[in-house]
Amino acid sequence: MRKIGHQTPYYTVNGIIRRGLPVLLITCVMGIIVGQILNSREKSLISMPAILILIPSLIKIGGDTGSMLGARLSSAFHMGLGDNLRSNPVVRNSVIAASIVGIVSSISVSILVFLASNFMGFGMPFLTLLEITLIAVVIELSVVYSATVAISFASHRFGVDPDDTVIPFIASLGDLVGVTGILIALHLLKIL
Repeated sequence: MRKIGHQTPYYTVNGIIRRGLPVLLITCVMGIIVGQILNSREKSLISMPAILILIPSLIKIGGDTGSMLGARLSSAFHMGLGDNLRSNPVVRNSVIAASIVGIVSSISVSILVFLASNFMGFGMPFLTLLEITLIAVVIELSVVYSATVAISFASHRFGVDPDDTVIPFIASLGDLVGVTGILIALHLLKIL
């Protein structure tokens, strides 16, 4: 990479490692916490195979759509479109679009889990699966999208490239909040 004038390039190996390593260490800790949460509920979750099918796909919805939102916001910052949080149509429209994708995906997941679990002989009533999914995804999307917007703006404001922080952190946060949301839904519906 060439130097322009007397400036050093932003995308150097050392720079990428220096900015990325702390975020990746935090996401590793978050992954361990998610594993421990699931481990603490192992016996009750094993008794509900349909929920075991639901967990991986449902927790990915928040992380994946949150990462999509983070990428859109990062692009907006790079293009100079993302300065005002409150009245910014880029933020508003991106959150609305990501929310629609997240809700439609979660309903699709509940249908697929219902069909798969019935095919394998350990089905759960569809309305129960749908309730669990919708409660969990509302919790997950609310927390993940709020964190995505906050981290994106904070990164931009403090001169850190949001591409280095938002996507890895939000993907792991989606897993953590998704598992927590599913357990909250199971508790609210008195299933667990």
